[in-house]
Amino acid sequence: MPRRPRRTRGTGLYASAVAALTAAALGAGVLAAAPAGARPTAPAVPVVTRAALDPQLVAGRGAKVPFVEQEAENAATTGTVIGPDRTAYTLPSEASGRRAVRLEPGQHVEFTLPAAANAITVRYSVPDAPGGGGTTAPLDVAVNGAKRSTMTLTSQYSWLYNQYPFSNDPGAGLLHPDWWITECSCVPAATTPAPEIAKPFRPSHFYDEQRLLLGRTYRAGDTVRLTVPAGARGGVSTVVDLLDSERVGAPHVELLAANVLAFGADPTGRRDAAGAIEKAIAFARRTHLKVYLPPGTYRVDRHIVVDDVTITGAGNWYTKIKGREVTLDEPAADGSVHTGVGFYGKPAAEGGSHDVHLSGFAIEGDVRERVDTDQVNAIGGAMSDSTISGLHISHTKVGMWFDGPMKNLRISDSMIVDQIADAINFHTGVTDSRVTNTFVRNSGDDGLAMWSEKTANARNTFDHNTVQTPVLANGIAIYGGTDTTVSHNLVADPVREGSALHIGARFGAEPFTGRLDLTDNTAVRAGTYELNWNIGLGALWVFALDRTIDADIRVTGDHYLDSTYNAIMLVSDWAVKDQYDIKGIRFKDIHVDGTGTSVLSARAAGGASFENVDARHVGAVGVNNCGSFNFPATGSEFALTDRGGNDGGWLAPWLLPNTITCDDRPEVVPPPAPGAW
Repeated sequence: MPRRPRRTRGTGLYASAVAALTAAALGAGVLAAAPAGARPTAPAVPVVTRAALDPQLVAGRGAKVPFVEQEAENAATTGTVIGPDRTAYTLPSEASGRRAVRLEPGQHVEFTLPAAANAITVRYSVPDAPGGGGTTAPLDVAVNGAKRSTMTLTSQYSWLYNQYPFSNDPGAGLLHPDWWITECSCVPAATTPAPEIAKPFRPSHFYDEQRLLLGRTYRAGDTVRLTVPAGARGGVSTVVDLLDSERVGAPHVELLAANVLAFGADPTGRRDAAGAIEKAIAFARRTHLKVYLPPGTYRVDRHIVVDDVTITGAGNWYTKIKGREVTLDEPAADGSVHTGVGFYGKPAAEGGSHDVHLSGFAIEGDVRERVDTDQVNAIGGAMSDSTISGLHISHTKVGMWFDGPMKNLRISDSMIVDQIADAINFHTGVTDSRVTNTFVRNSGDDGLAMWSEKTANARNTFDHNTVQTPVLANGIAIYGGTDTTVSHNLVADPVREGSALHIGARFGAEPFTGRLDLTDNTAVRAGTYELNWNIGLGALWVFALDRTIDADIRVTGDHYLDSTYNAIMLVSDWAVKDQYDIKGIRFKDIHVDGTGTSVLSARAAGGASFENVDARHVGAVGVNNCGSFNFPATGSEFALTDRGGNDGGWLAPWLLPNTITCDDRPEVVPPPAPGAW
């Protein structure tokens, strides 16, 4: 969602950043990097992870996906393991598990397949061009020692710089010299002498991923070796983060359908297919048939408006809708200056679309910069009584952005990767809708969000989803709304200015009303450094900026693992600290396994209750209770209620109800790796 700058810096906020954590803090089982040119031995038993964790630690949580994940740092390599590091603007900080493998020309990393597979996904980073715009680089793929393919990697969709909304130019000066920045603890335009800001300034969004069908099915125990060619032109240093492998089934076929080929669609991607697809849609509506997209690549450089239609592909490995970003001759009525590939419902103001069903294809955009007024999302508009399933979406601005009012949308079994902004956002009056079993990686803003701007969202659910490595902001964010459920999700490795789970009264959202349930979610390596405040956040971050948060909010069964700073933070902005409170949140049956600082950091007025909240490996004091920083003689403005069963010594009796324990600069102590409770 759009980010808004903070120009006010609060008193009493601390500055501390985690530069590096021990390997033990991120898990065991890493093979040491072999000397260059040495022949490594692949592990006899491949290390399979979920979000770089032992899968047993997250059983029953997150999306059920068709692939298995293997981290490069756990594979045999002649390259160099980089990380761990949780400092923003570094390659390991944006890697899954905060580590990756750097390969120089001639070096490789080799994975042992844990199960039969005929397809792989490689998450990687290659350098930007000196002046921006990206480069390409080869990566050889060999299976069991025999070369299968050469992938052409690209950084054209990576590498952003500078302040929000970011730049593709590594040499650009500050976009907003009138904003306060952490690097000089000043407002550069108001500082004499003017500070010198290093360039490139704040590089980020380093990674991309690419999929490859191997042409045949290989067995468990076979090896996949990724090599940067020694003598290839453009052979540059390449960072490999992970390999996903899976067994893709045969293409899906719809015999009784409006086949787009019959209407002139070109499956080679050379000719524009938008018009042919629209003809197929019109025919399908008249004849009550589905629209079928056979295997192929279909070029679509604009929005296709959908209403009362079912469109299905052969599967997202086989059917690809791919489009360029096109500059408009003049801005559109909604402020867009570009268009691009996308399926859009009609605007809500025109009644929206209904009974739209999209499944079984990939959407690949061409978005390389963030322009918040642009409608260059893969899916957009308003779609009521609709379903979206089995899609793979990459390189658009937002994977799916819905502007209500609209109702009863079901999103499931999809993958959204490498976005410039959010992956999915329910914006304005979206009701009775769900996102389930969906996998998100490398979003440029919130992974999954509900934003009740002007009109409240209601009765929506995010359940059994996985969100990994959001580069900016939060994994899952709820901005206002009524009767919301966030359950059984797995969120890992937010990088900066956000948390795994976020409850925010901000961005002009309507108030929280009814009930908000956060149930059985797992957050790992979360609790980031908040750049604007110089502060460490919590894996769960509750923020009262625009109004008081006073609803029936229940956090039950969550696990907060290996938090960089706090497990839980409740905070209001300094400018409104005496206006807005956070009241009555109930925490129950929580496991906190490792914090860099505290279990709870309270920086607002109000109160919360705790029952069966167990904590271990806490880096600083269990509770950091600054309240509203007025330090009254009666104690903190934030009261803690002990409902019993809180183990680990973090909630000692002397802290209750509102003892001031305000430590602005707690030492960050990296915890050991999380384990079974």
